[in-house]
Amino acid sequence: MKLITACVAAFVLAAPLHAQDTVALTPSGDPAPIRAVKLITAGGDATQNERVFFGQVAALETVDLSFEVGGRLVMFEAEEGQFLEQGAQIAALNLAPFERAVERARLELAQADRDLTRAQTLVQSNAASATQAENAETARDLAAVSWREAADALDDARLAAPFRALVASRLTPNFANVTPGQPIVRLHDMSEVRVEIDVPERLFQSLADVDGISFFGTSPLFEGEVPLAMREFNAETQNIGQSYRVTFALPPDQIPPAIIPGASMTVTARLSAGDAHATILPPSAVAIGTDGARVMVYTPGDDGQSGTVDWRVVDVTSANGTQITVSGLDPAALVVGAGIQMLRAGDTVRPFTSLSVR
Repeated sequence: MKLITACVAAFVLAAPLHAQDTVALTPSGDPAPIRAVKLITAGGDATQNERVFFGQVAALETVDLSFEVGGRLVMFEAEEGQFLEQGAQIAALNLAPFERAVERARLELAQADRDLTRAQTLVQSNAASATQAENAETARDLAAVSWREAADALDDARLAAPFRALVASRLTPNFANVTPGQPIVRLHDMSEVRVEIDVPERLFQSLADVDGISFFGTSPLFEGEVPLAMREFNAETQNIGQSYRVTFALPPDQIPPAIIPGASMTVTARLSAGDAHATILPPSAVAIGTDGARVMVYTPGDDGQSGTVDWRVVDVTSANGTQITVSGLDPAALVVGAGIQMLRAGDTVRPFTSLSVR
């Protein structure tokens, strides 16, 4: 009887140990499915720290040219979509009135010079007062100013391209009477071609240190990627989307002739590799506690369908809180990208490959 009691007791004590070796069961008694986890390759997907933006080609400046004087437009040789070199004449007013004004001012200046000479001669002979000579000198100076103003008005009756320009639109028909300041033609300054993108406020903070970021543009007009140089950014957010306007410049030796403002271009902001052993991970892949930072590394099993996970201590830094730079991982390591709070060291998991449930 004692022998039977001892055997029963040994069986009861061994039952919990046997239960620990079995797989987990569902409430219905069926084996629980292996948990699926998202994996990130430390030397692959994790290091691709880049952002892609939709950009638009823009001119350095867009201006509306106008005459500083009024008159009748008699020459307007600027076709929309035409490229103009700096200094090329665009339009001209009827020059006859301005030429007559210059001639009139020249004659008045010559007369004022003669009056001044005569007044100075009379002063020397005590036949006139010094005040009369001073008045004659003032009249001569005023005539000289009038002559310069007439000459400037004659020059202003011609309109020339102030830079290498692309004619955007003609704003006034030819042979029309125009007033000073009336827009005649709209020009794009193509001396430097730029690209503009809108960067959300959260990402804009990560662009504060641009020394470690490389920018590239891609377009059907180019072969491959074209390096971009950051020029400026708008210090005010846009009305929609709380974003900042950032402007880049294309290399002057890689600008195709067919490029025009408004064309689309894809801009890629890529973080330069500072540490060859550093890995960029999302915050969901890193557990930070009082004992430091850890990530969960996946080790494949013999069947290739599942494996086990274990904690790995790492060093972390973050510039913006949205992405974490991790050091101390092998480039070939497989890191659990999300759900690490639901796992324990030694758990058996399988890689998540699709939305299907096994």
